[in-house]
Amino acid sequence: MRLLHYNDDGEFSLTQFFDDIPLYAILSHTWGLEEITFKDMKKGNGTTKAGFDKIRFCGEQARHDGLQYFWVDTCCIDKSSSAELAEAINSMFRWYRDAAKCYVFLSDVPRTDVDITDQSYQQPWESAIRTSRWFTRGWTLQELLAPQSVEFFSQEGERIGDKRTLEQQVHEITGIAVPALRGTPLSQFDIEDRLSWAEHRQTTREEDKAYSLFGIFDIQIPLLYGEGGKKALKRLREEINKPSKDKAFKQLWEEGDIYLKELDRLPSASGAAFNSFSKQHEPTCLPNTRVDLLQDIYNWVDGQDERSIFWLNGLAGTGKSTIARTVAHTYFNQKRLGASFFFSKGGGDVSHAGKFFTTLAVQLAYVVPSLKTHIRDVLRERSDIANLSLLDQWRQLVLGPLSKLEKHHQSFVLVIDALDECEGDLNIRIILELLAEARSLKTVRLRVFLTSRPEIPIRHGIHRIPQVEHEDFILHNIPPAIVNHDIYLFLEYNLGTIRQEWSFGVDWPSEVVLKQLVLYAYGLFIWAATACRFIREGKRFARKRLDTILKGSSGAITAPDKHLDEIYLTVLKHSISSGYSDEEIEEVCDILKHTLGSIVVLFSPLSASSLSRLLHLSREDINRTFEDLHAILNIPEDPTRQLRLHHPSFRDFLLNKDRCGDFWVDEKKAHQILATSCIQLMSQTLKKDICEMHTPSSQASQVKSSRLQKYLPPEVQYACLYWVQHLQRSSSQDHDGEEAHQFLQDHLLHWLEALGWMGKTSEGIQAILSLEAYILVDKSPNLHAFIHDTKRFALYNRSVAEQYPLQLYCSALVFAPDKSIVRANFEKHIPAWIDIIPRIEENWSVLLQTLEGHSNRVISVAFSPDGNLVASYSLDKTVRLWDTATGALLQTLKCYSSRIKPIAFSPDSKLVVLYSNEAVVWLWDTATGALVQTLKGHSNGIESVAFSPDGKLVASCSLDKTVRLWDTATGALVQTLKGHSDSVKSVAFSPDGKLVASCSNDKTVRLWDTATGALVQTLKGYSSEIEPVAFSPDGKLVASCSNDKKIQLWDTATGALLHMLQGHSKRVNFFAFSPNGKLIASCSNDKTIRLWDIATGALFQTLKGHSDSVGSVAFSPDGKLVASCSDDKTIRLWDITQVSHQTLKGHSDSVRSVAFSSDSKLIMSISRDSRTRLWDAAMGTALPLSNISHWVSSVTVSQDNKVPYTILDSNDWVVEGQRRILWIPPDFRPTCEAAWKANWNGIIAIGSFSGKISIFGFKEGSKVI
Repeated sequence: MRLLHYNDDGEFSLTQFFDDIPLYAILSHTWGLEEITFKDMKKGNGTTKAGFDKIRFCGEQARHDGLQYFWVDTCCIDKSSSAELAEAINSMFRWYRDAAKCYVFLSDVPRTDVDITDQSYQQPWESAIRTSRWFTRGWTLQELLAPQSVEFFSQEGERIGDKRTLEQQVHEITGIAVPALRGTPLSQFDIEDRLSWAEHRQTTREEDKAYSLFGIFDIQIPLLYGEGGKKALKRLREEINKPSKDKAFKQLWEEGDIYLKELDRLPSASGAAFNSFSKQHEPTCLPNTRVDLLQDIYNWVDGQDERSIFWLNGLAGTGKSTIARTVAHTYFNQKRLGASFFFSKGGGDVSHAGKFFTTLAVQLAYVVPSLKTHIRDVLRERSDIANLSLLDQWRQLVLGPLSKLEKHHQSFVLVIDALDECEGDLNIRIILELLAEARSLKTVRLRVFLTSRPEIPIRHGIHRIPQVEHEDFILHNIPPAIVNHDIYLFLEYNLGTIRQEWSFGVDWPSEVVLKQLVLYAYGLFIWAATACRFIREGKRFARKRLDTILKGSSGAITAPDKHLDEIYLTVLKHSISSGYSDEEIEEVCDILKHTLGSIVVLFSPLSASSLSRLLHLSREDINRTFEDLHAILNIPEDPTRQLRLHHPSFRDFLLNKDRCGDFWVDEKKAHQILATSCIQLMSQTLKKDICEMHTPSSQASQVKSSRLQKYLPPEVQYACLYWVQHLQRSSSQDHDGEEAHQFLQDHLLHWLEALGWMGKTSEGIQAILSLEAYILVDKSPNLHAFIHDTKRFALYNRSVAEQYPLQLYCSALVFAPDKSIVRANFEKHIPAWIDIIPRIEENWSVLLQTLEGHSNRVISVAFSPDGNLVASYSLDKTVRLWDTATGALLQTLKCYSSRIKPIAFSPDSKLVVLYSNEAVVWLWDTATGALVQTLKGHSNGIESVAFSPDGKLVASCSLDKTVRLWDTATGALVQTLKGHSDSVKSVAFSPDGKLVASCSNDKTVRLWDTATGALVQTLKGYSSEIEPVAFSPDGKLVASCSNDKKIQLWDTATGALLHMLQGHSKRVNFFAFSPNGKLIASCSNDKTIRLWDIATGALFQTLKGHSDSVGSVAFSPDGKLVASCSDDKTIRLWDITQVSHQTLKGHSDSVRSVAFSSDSKLIMSISRDSRTRLWDAAMGTALPLSNISHWVSSVTVSQDNKVPYTILDSNDWVVEGQRRILWIPPDFRPTCEAAWKANWNGIIAIGSFSGKISIFGFKEGSKVI
């Protein structure tokens, strides 16, 4: 049973329980249009769906009732699994019976303020509940009777009663006996009485009228959807009337269910199988076509050929997938198809290798039942198998179980289609190498039939496999006569179908015509398919269209593209009426090029409706333009569904001037048109509070999908996401004062707000970064300056923009620097109820952005070598991978320990290494988040790890006094370095990989030869324990620090001490060399980061801003950024190219207390260093300290104790009463605050760790945007 858990961070997670199920609540409801599915919950999306409100309601109500877990049918059952669905239906009554609470959510019963237990009150509540759809459902019966506690809630989530207080009303509505509602055992009621309770109930599927009664009669029978309602009820009655149940059958059924249940824990790619629902209309080879090739394949499968792989490769449109479906269908009918997987680019689960081997394993288990036991054993031993490497999945889920089958088992075929469409060249190579291992099976013969285009990654992968293990067949090298024969039969069949539909003569088309068409096809099935679609769409004019093709084709023997071009030109010309004048033809042609040109360069497909609004064309123009283009476009009848090309070759044709002549689309011009269209559409549509949320604290996650679609329809969302990309692809430079500049000056905040509601803030930031790189500063200085300031504004406010978009007009503007271009441009948007604005730094500080998300202290941070990622580790037992440019969270790695040490990346940035006090090292894939290797061997906790420069080795050091070198590919132990007499605390490789440095509590640093393991040098002279140790980029220096607050630099060649860096006032926790070897950055418990000049040993710069100890520090690869993490739960990025760090003038330490003067004109503040300062409340300027006898004693409320303005406990919001009105950025969050109320206005002052005092004034009243 899966249960939902409402986590402390407001997120929901699924947990599967096999026994010892905890107390839980359960939801009963009617389904709506946008329910949250199991797939949504697993992927962590769906929060914008309307159904998410019910999930949140149930979680919050369960938490209110002291329950940690709850169950909702829509997302706790994987309905794509027939076995799981069957188990759920048979278990449903028990699940409701065992629930601690059942919440009935009546979505069609509105809230009432009247006490409905008052029997004298009848309207409007009783009318609403008596007509509620919930009481008419078939499944309601068991959901009402099974639980002990049933509570009813209105559509607003307010409690309106329970089963006991409303039993009379429920009895009258349902006809269910009151004793049954009160819990009398159902077996005491007559069978016919119980059946009558369900007599007039409705179910979506007619069989469910019977299946929903399983629990009422305490029976279980197999589900047979499709049998019809009458047969289902008949089987139900037969089971009820049985004098005794077949115990043996029941036991066998339950055991089978258990196997299927465990098997369904493996993720399976939807639509991967050849016979999946989405592929049911895809063709197989016609009879008498591909005869020789298919026979060769069947002979290879069934014969004694030792080669385990058959690679069919061919150019696009040559029929590879049709052949693959035919092979799969053939062996499926023989019950010898082990599994099939049809890759498709852009097709979700079938576009990548993430679920490839798990899908094969699931399909194999259904075909070979004896595999289920072996796969089940793997799942019980490694529940995380789906997160392991492709190698582990293949060997443990497929190869291993197959090797355990009994001897003389029949052979099976795996059909893999379009492997070239799998994402990741490396994954393709790995898949090929692993599939080749099928040859090693002794007890069963496994054949692998795969198809692809002859792309380089696959050719290289195949060539790495010994020739004796694979058969290659080049489809486009088949003799033309054979291909032409098959195309002839294809045309004959499809045109014959058209002839029958329209009752054309038996001689249409003639043999001569068919042969002529075959000649025009020139070996390309895509030509034949396009021609048949073009003719079919002509309907009664199909014969005329065939004549058009025959007349339009040259018939000359030329390249295949020439013939494809001719059929495309024929379709396009035919869409333009011959009755038009020259001027009208030119106009129609322009519209045609405009619409088709847009379709082929769109970054994401749009519907006809959306395209018309984006291009500012009428629906009539769009419809007429596409009316005769069905042969090249997939045009749904529903105008809100997306338009798609039938084949990518049409895009190539349309963008090639030499191929399509007058219909040529200038790609850059098409992008320019779309960029302009996007900007114009956004300018006309976007506005402040576009979703009409009205309150400044409205959350993006609370906006329902229906509301988002209403105010931000697909074409507007497309424009928001892609206008910058279209501008870049147009190669057109926008200058100062022109369209893009004007848009940003007028609508920047509106655009960022829209992206926030859409959940696309990170994409918006990436667009800003791209725009900054694209616009030339010398040609457009003002525009470039605006974009640069926009970048700083967006990065600093990313968190609030994506969570609370309307705070862009409040918090984001209020806390922007005084000289920010964005602030100056949009200051008029600051709400009038913010009466006094605090003084802020004049310019942006060196802090670029703050990454928030961890729920506990952040203790380690690191840049990836390519500079694209930042990794952070927290005591919340997660490692998070962030996009350096946008600050977006990319991966969350769940750790097995709460004692993880500093993080390290492999040199190619593809792996991240984690280690702990539990003597284990873990290697994770940064792209997929999968665990790759687990390294065990140390006998005590691990203190440090490091990758070798080539990434082939990982060094680890431990409390067991040793250093160990591991092979990253195999996980094998390579060297164990012994010599330290105490715990080894840190380890590092030299840049050339020839040396490893280690430091120890024995107060020495040792240098080791990585090849031999020999000790090269011992550095002595420390007065306390040493940690960490690091080489300079050129390998000439070794640096280390100890508990005496100092950092020491050593010459690796001579062992001489060169510099001792002193300045931190508390323990140094970590340090790092800059990439150019000129600086060292160090961090300390004194909350600072210090930059040192290596050549002189002098202090270069001190970075302040963290509010607690700084635990780790790292340089970006280009040396321009420093990342730091702290006990204040934040990661900060510093731009060290700006040598000046702007801060508010004031305290040199944390502000501990502030208070207003009695007239609210002055503020006194006291910092941790005991210094007292006096401030002008209106101006924020420091004043000479004077008599303080008139100061208010309380620093949190005014004298009349009626101040409405306070700070939330989390310190991130100013609230008025119970309403959030202003978000506070991390830099300004208070250690204390004071508030004052005067003349119906409120003033609040905030003192922060950084020594800043922020003073605000607010007008009372409705706080709306």
